[in-house]
Amino acid sequence: MSVKAFTPKFMPVGILTAALQELTPREARDRDPDLAIEEWAAFARELGVDLMQLSAALHPAEADVPPEAMLDPVANTLDLREPFNQERARRVRHALDANRIELSDVAYFDNMLHPDPQIRARKHEFMRRVMDAAAMLGAPAVCGFVGRNFDLSLEQNLDDFRENFIPLLRAAKERHLVYRVEQCPMPGWTVMDHFHNNIAYAPGAWIILHQICEEAGVGDQFRIHYDPSHAILMGQDTRSIFQYLKEEGYNFLIAGFHVKGQVINARGLAAWGYGGQTMRRGDWRDGKPSADPREQANAWKKQTAIAEHELPGTARHDPLAYLQNRTVDWLDHQLAARQLLDLDVERTPLIVEHEYPKARIQDRERLKPILQGSIAFTRKIDEAAACMYALQHEVLAAQGIPVQGIGREPYRS
Repeated sequence: MSVKAFTPKFMPVGILTAALQELTPREARDRDPDLAIEEWAAFARELGVDLMQLSAALHPAEADVPPEAMLDPVANTLDLREPFNQERARRVRHALDANRIELSDVAYFDNMLHPDPQIRARKHEFMRRVMDAAAMLGAPAVCGFVGRNFDLSLEQNLDDFRENFIPLLRAAKERHLVYRVEQCPMPGWTVMDHFHNNIAYAPGAWIILHQICEEAGVGDQFRIHYDPSHAILMGQDTRSIFQYLKEEGYNFLIAGFHVKGQVINARGLAAWGYGGQTMRRGDWRDGKPSADPREQANAWKKQTAIAEHELPGTARHDPLAYLQNRTVDWLDHQLAARQLLDLDVERTPLIVEHEYPKARIQDRERLKPILQGSIAFTRKIDEAAACMYALQHEVLAAQGIPVQGIGREPYRS
């Protein structure tokens, strides 16, 4: 019998800069592209985070999808209309260092398998510029989607992934970066009947895609940035997902987290089920897709008819909903990560992603205490999980003392 010291390990907590996309007014940002990052670094320090996930996006004047058609706003905090160079990198690094903020990664969430070859080429070229900026800033990774070619079946998309996404991973490898893929199914990306518009939407798909990556020699570049809100949307729970990955030998795949929840609307679920609203959404006119981007946004009723995004800490504590997988059990989420995943805990980012519609406030002073509260909640939940894990799985285990009770079990609702 040995005595093991109590040494809990905590995850660094960060914020995605899309939480306040107009922190710096558009006209000021357009004149001085790096001002937005400087002001966000100072804001991040006020919020009390360790990390910043730097949001990049095509400038609104260059984007193929109008902002009115989006469910969740994107932010080009990193403005790449002009090439990112070492001079710009030095300025940004100075702002980050002055505020004691590190970058978890640079994030660009877009469809990398868009069916239009010209649009796809523009997105790929932009992603390579994102990678260049990430490398110059010393970030370890980029974050984004895989996407889907809407003109092909999901099975056919595997060949498209092999032919057209693998080169992006090779570009990441050349720059010593990891590409972390968020698993949102993106149901509202198209007004058609597709629900899964990002083929990396679930563990079964992650494993298949990683096998393709391994065959191409870029397996180490493909990792998952796990967001439990999307699991809830698809009727899954975190512990079961992590258990499945462990059983399959792929519990190394998850390398970062978006801390965002989802609250299922039981009435909407009764009306439409987990496929969401499939007809009379308002995104079609006269038997064809509406030409109005504001009406195209109604395609997101595939999701919003049954669920609403949660900013961590803003949803009521609801033990029954946790057990029914209708909202995120945050404490068990953090416990399961430590128990089941192969993580370097102290280097695994917890990034708060704010997409709670009723609190999408573009006013710094009003939003600041909301984000501060959510960030504090996230940090304390992780600290509680870390303490429980260290006490139960290290201190007690070393002395042969059993843990009490049963706890939440995978594959059981």
